Amino acid sequence: MTTVANPYSPALFSEDPSQPDPEELMTREQIEELQFERLRWTLHHAYENVPAYRELYDSHGVHPNDFKALEDLKLFPYTDKEFLRKNYPFKAFAVPMKDIRRIHASSGTTGQPTVVAYTENDLKTWATLVARCFRASGIRPGDKVHNAYGYGLFTGGLGAHYGAERLGCAVIPMSGGQTEKQVQMIQDFEPQAILSTPTYLLTIADGFRKQGLDPRKTSLKYAVLGAEPWTDEMRREIEQTFNITACDIYGLSEVMGPGVAGESAETKDGSHIWEDHFRPEIIDPFTDEVLPTGHPGELVFTSLTKEALPIIRYRTHDLTRLLPGTSRPGHRRMGRITGRSDDMIILRGVNLFPSQIEELALQVPSLSPHFTLEITRPARMDQMTINIERREEYSFEDAEEGGKVLLKEIKTKIGSSATIKICEPGSLERSSGKLRRIYDMRDK
Repeated sequence: MTTVANPYSPALFSEDPSQPDPEELMTREQIEELQFERLRWTLHHAYENVPAYRELYDSHGVHPNDFKALEDLKLFPYTDKEFLRKNYPFKAFAVPMKDIRRIHASSGTTGQPTVVAYTENDLKTWATLVARCFRASGIRPGDKVHNAYGYGLFTGGLGAHYGAERLGCAVIPMSGGQTEKQVQMIQDFEPQAILSTPTYLLTIADGFRKQGLDPRKTSLKYAVLGAEPWTDEMRREIEQTFNITACDIYGLSEVMGPGVAGESAETKDGSHIWEDHFRPEIIDPFTDEVLPTGHPGELVFTSLTKEALPIIRYRTHDLTRLLPGTSRPGHRRMGRITGRSDDMIILRGVNLFPSQIEELALQVPSLSPHFTLEITRPARMDQMTINIERREEYSFEDAEEGGKVLLKEIKTKIGSSATIKICEPGSLERSSGKLRRIYDMRDK
């Protein structure tokens, strides 16, 4: 293994933590100049230190020396979870173990876990980029931050924790679960901000109501929510429920963890990708063709400064589009994640995603955001059942009428038929981590 010093990391951090970082304010031209230099280093770093990358590139007849302009990135093959799983646990690392300071892993619920690692520089960069996201979302140095992301091998808890500390906040490391205690800590410690998945924050709201407390009357002002797709309808639900400003944060373990992109409280128009450290692409998930800015497709990432685990043209399976920057003009934005290419339901020839159901359900006053989708195949024909809770303040009969409205909207706007089952409030499974929406029973 060749030790190749990374001259570009860790990320620059503002002398005044309440102000944007120098790299955050770069122009588009400056960003692309930086991306070219960092990409050239990354390609050589991966090729020289990770046999799997060397074998992959040699088999495709491409070499890091072929990279002479940003557009040349398309010459290099894509990678995905399988690339990392084949090199489980540590064969994808590009530095010796003596230089590793942290190891995380995915849950492995759909296969062998993917293992990721960080050098000291990687950890500093990660904390700085998460701090950027929090600052853009309205959190300020000196704020108390209630962290309800899960701690452990999942990158969410510790990633958010060190980012908040980097910003100069006091972190309350609550982790996920223990909803009654979450409510108590928020009441007693009076944090200004909360970090969690969007669906778990609604579960915490249910916890307040069960105790006869109004979630609108807490100390909370900001929520930074991620780890699962959520819609603008869900944002409105959360902001009205807690009387707060809610912003998105995006990341995935393989690329870094939370903090790859963050949303601005000023604009709330999608997360700006920190392109001084990540080069995004949008591709057609079926043809693999790179698509222009503004076109929807699958999100692909290349890391530019990671030392321990360089990631090059990594297929995330997240479906979105790239848009010009607004509050951070040099950095492009992501549109809302509409779903995952591997989460897409094909029902009688119609493609649909859980986020589409969520968007329509939240427009029906008697129906709550808590639902699951059950796919079965009776009599050789696929059928989708939507299990959805009624809201506390509405009767079962009101919710049944709302269910009829929802089914009509699904038929009109998505083009698919379904059946609906109204459930009692609190009866469906809750999760403090990533929520499972789809239960495919067709093989059973």
